[in-house]
Amino acid sequence: MPDRLPEHLLVIDDSDLQRHFMVQLCRDMGIENVQQASDGLEAIAKLKANPQIEAIILDLEMPGMDGVQVLHELVNLGLDLAVIVASARESTLLNVVENLGKSLGLRLLGVLQKPVLMEQLTSSLSRFSVVQLRSESHEGCAAGPDLSVRDVQRALRDREFVAYFQPKVSLRDGTLHGVEALARWQHPEHGLLTPNCFMELIERSQFISDMTLQMLDIALRHCRAWHAAGMRLSFSINVSARSLADSLLADAIIDRVTASGIDPGYVILEITESAIMTDLSTTLGTLARLRLRGFGLSVDDYGTGFSCMLQLSRVPCTELKVDRAFVHGASGSLHLRVLLESALDIARKLDLRVVAEGVETQEDWSLLHSLGCGEAQGYFVARPMAGGELLGWWQANEARIRALGSRGGAR
Repeated sequence: MPDRLPEHLLVIDDSDLQRHFMVQLCRDMGIENVQQASDGLEAIAKLKANPQIEAIILDLEMPGMDGVQVLHELVNLGLDLAVIVASARESTLLNVVENLGKSLGLRLLGVLQKPVLMEQLTSSLSRFSVVQLRSESHEGCAAGPDLSVRDVQRALRDREFVAYFQPKVSLRDGTLHGVEALARWQHPEHGLLTPNCFMELIERSQFISDMTLQMLDIALRHCRAWHAAGMRLSFSINVSARSLADSLLADAIIDRVTASGIDPGYVILEITESAIMTDLSTTLGTLARLRLRGFGLSVDDYGTGFSCMLQLSRVPCTELKVDRAFVHGASGSLHLRVLLESALDIARKLDLRVVAEGVETQEDWSLLHSLGCGEAQGYFVARPMAGGELLGWWQANEARIRALGSRGGAR
């Protein structure tokens, strides 16, 4: 996916020298429509008057209205802009501001420490197209279509749920190792819905295990086709805490995989850290039985829960998926890099495979490659796709991905 830079941008900085320097960097990148504001109040006024502005570069220390206040005001006004923070303050404070931006739901492209280099700004602005794409994919479900449990029941009956697959590739040599199956709802009225529109509703219902098994059936069908075509890929599916507490789930999964003819070693069940704590005895029994049968077990979103190492010691897992919050942008954040390195070190000591989620830029890929991470998953590799498109995608992209693996993502 080619990078698209914002066409209209606002630089907010009370220093004339710093502001003009940043404006020139943007224009050197080919962004012609660059406006300026010398403080937060002027910036908000310009944003109200110029709805075409797509992104801002924001200093933190300013008189009148500082950068933190500007971030809050963007949310209060409902301004959906991409944001780059550029400040000379210490990295600890910048890390706090980065976490604040994420908690506010802002489309944060980067938090940069001054003096800002051209390659840093280029890297941050290159994320605009990816963040924009993710924002647009969620836009239709911000409030959510009016869905009910009866809709879920009908969708299961009529097979409206489909699986999209996102590739997982080796960082070492660029080989395609497997895919993650991601649920989509082909709704007859609302079109193709992503999980943020419906998964919470399903997880609260009595149909979550039915949904899991239906996704498993779809993934097994595609897996058989890939194997028949010579692609011995594994696939992973997400299993909710509620499903794990279902004592009959293990039997149902084992029966379906056995009937499919797919070796259980090609099936990875992804569980979240929080799921491990739900009805602990039943959950651990389910996981133990599945592992005994040869299924892979992956701890998903690692690092977002509590007592991470304690959780890992309880589960017979084979894989660790590092949450995108610690991956994307770690190349420019000391704090994120330390956390990422720690997760990789724990995985090595426990002899676990590692998949890094949220790999969205060349910088993300290159850092993970240099740190010896095993596999990568994210928009930099590929967006989720229909199962029938996977082989064609790999034929078209194999050379590119293998080249990334051989040289660590360097141009």
